Amino acid sequence: MFNWKRNKGNAMRKWLSSVCGLVLWALLVPALPVSAMTGQEILERVDHNLQPGDLEMYRKIINIEPDGRKKEYALWFLKKDRDKVVTIFISPASEAGRATLRQGDNMWLFIPNVGKPIRITSMQSVVGGVFNNADIMRLDYNVEYNVAGLSEDQGQFLLDLKAKSGAVAYDRLKMWVLKDKLVPTKIECFAATGMLIKTLYFKEVKDIGDGVVGPAVTETDSPLYKGYKSILISAKLKKRTLPDEVFTLNYMPRLKALR
Repeated sequence: MFNWKRNKGNAMRKWLSSVCGLVLWALLVPALPVSAMTGQEILERVDHNLQPGDLEMYRKIINIEPDGRKKEYALWFLKKDRDKVVTIFISPASEAGRATLRQGDNMWLFIPNVGKPIRITSMQSVVGGVFNNADIMRLDYNVEYNVAGLSEDQGQFLLDLKAKSGAVAYDRLKMWVLKDKLVPTKIECFAATGMLIKTLYFKEVKDIGDGVVGPAVTETDSPLYKGYKSILISAKLKKRTLPDEVFTLNYMPRLKALR
């Protein structure tokens, strides 16, 4: 005779056993490890940790010559979207009021009392030293580079990045990235010929403002400028969205008023 109560009880026990098994599996299986991320995902996280969206911050650039002499510049840095950057010189007094604008691959320098903004290039430098304009007004790396390779070196991720176009300052980058913080520790910048142009060193990972944790100091040297070194210090970062109008040529004479 068919015993529906016994069969119902067996079915219930099997169902509970399956549910318990799924719960136990969910507890024991960890979240997707960082090591399972693709190179592109790592690069996008690096960009977010360095420059998280629309923002403003203060930067100091220190150029050090072989004899130890130094020259310092203070800048106010603004970024919007993936391809708009403005910097405004605060000091020294001889440079105060100057401003630079970047729209994608295009860059300009505004000098008070000179007239129209002057077009500048990525490999030039408005402050001299080892940092060029592309370094000072840097866009997110994933905007300008594709990930050509991902490996590990010295316990860090090593990204091999290839420029998306010939307009980019460097043809190729080698980027070492901390696995736990997903910020770079070193970037080697190469020309299309394979020649090393410069090396960037990222230091002092800490809160640089508004809860953003990233390298507060970037140092650079170059085999092309032996004995010279430049340092960039970032601080007082705030997430801030400004109108598109701010990032235009016509607005450059008025940028100083935004502070």
